[in-house]
Order: sequence, then structure tokens, then C-alpha cells
Amino acid sequence: MGTGSTLGLIQHKLASARSVTVLTGAGISADSGVPTFRGTGGLWRNFRAEDLATPEAFTRDPRLVWEWYNWRRELIATKRPNPAHEAVAQMEQRFERFWLITQNVDGLHRDAGSRKLSEIHGNIWMVRCTQCRHVTENRDVPIAILPLCSGCNGLLRPHIVWFGESLAEDDLETSATALQSSDLCLIIGTSGLVYPAASFGSIAKQAGAFVVEINLDATAQSGIVDAALQGRAKDIVPLLLQA
Repeated sequence: MGTGSTLGLIQHKLASARSVTVLTGAGISADSGVPTFRGTGGLWRNFRAEDLATPEAFTRDPRLVWEWYNWRRELIATKRPNPAHEAVAQMEQRFERFWLITQNVDGLHRDAGSRKLSEIHGNIWMVRCTQCRHVTENRDVPIAILPLCSGCNGLLRPHIVWFGESLAEDDLETSATALQSSDLCLIIGTSGLVYPAASFGSIAKQAGAFVVEINLDATAQSGIVDAALQGRAKDIVPLLLQA
């Protein structure tokens, strides 16, 4: 099936869908200029993300970890949602039964207007007290290091799911419910390598959804989807709404 025919099929499926679930990964934010902070080019002061985004690293040297997150926040603060983020937000308005699951922590989906969403890896603009566990928004750039809780004066940490930590149960339950009840699932800009998100396409497909992948290249999930389009999310996702 050619690209044009595939696009037409997906547009038709989306236009007739009753329940839509969208899963996004780093690829959608890459189009806004957000770096992945992992892999090639992801070093900061000779540290890898895997060396800093852990509870052990924070316990050992919270100042170093916060300096890294402040650097990331300063970079992300200059970025804006792109047409793909905006198209996903429009889908939320168009479908009564809609849910967005994002692996991204940059907050760009919220900036674009998305409200029905699970940020399963957390949000870099949210902080959590290590003592009272209270979660609040903090948009300070730069952020005070070390930041303290206004309620109990405990040390704050980024509200991020770090390596070695489990995803929040309520996020997993909400995501599973959305995937199992959707008749169309869009997987946008994710490699399909990070679990549990890598299993979400299979969950939706087993529940009867039409599963679509949009990515620059084929991924580990390409073999299980019903349709795939290769290219930049900012270019392709807005076309889906032009049925």
C-alpha cells in the first residue's frame, strides 16, 4: 500500500473512531528541538543520564542531580509545542472518548492544550517532597539548588520516574483502561524499546483496536501495527485530521 493510500486509510479510521488512544515518545518532541538526553550526544559533564537519573545518585549527590535537571529545564524552557502536539490536543477536543499516554517529561503536550493525559514518566516541571511526598508545579528557571518544600522544608526532587523505580499504579491502570477500550491507537515517535510502553500497542491490538505507527524509521513494533507512516510527527500527525 502506498503512502497516500495508507494516509487515506488512517484518516478514514480516525474520522469514524469512537474511542482514540495516543501514545507518544521522544520523536514528537524532537521536532520541537528537545534533545533526548540519552545515547549519542547525551553526555553532560561526562555523566550519562543513566548515571544521574536514579534514586541512588540523588541520595549520593542531590546537588549534582539537581544541577543536571536545572540544565535540562533551561533547555526545555526555550522550546514550544509543534504542529504534532497541537494536532493531538485537537483530537482531544474532537473525540469524547480520548486519552493521551506520553513517555515525555517536557510538558509540551500540556503547553499545547492536552488535558486528558497520563505522563507516565513524570513531568520535569513538577517537584515532589522527599519527606511529605507533596507534588507541586515549579517553573523556576533557574531553580534554587537545593530546592526545599514550602510545607515541611524537606528536600525536593524532580517528579520523574527514575531508572530502577516503578511507574505509578494509577497511571498504568488508566493507560490500560484507555488502550483496552479504544478502537484506534496512534503510536507516535517512540522506538518501542522501553517497557511497559513498548507493550501498549499489543495491548490495544489484542483488544481490537486499529493500531497506527508514526515514526521516522521502522521500529521493534512495526511488525504488529495495522498501518505505518514514516516521517516527522510534525508533518504527518496534522494530516490525520484533514479527512
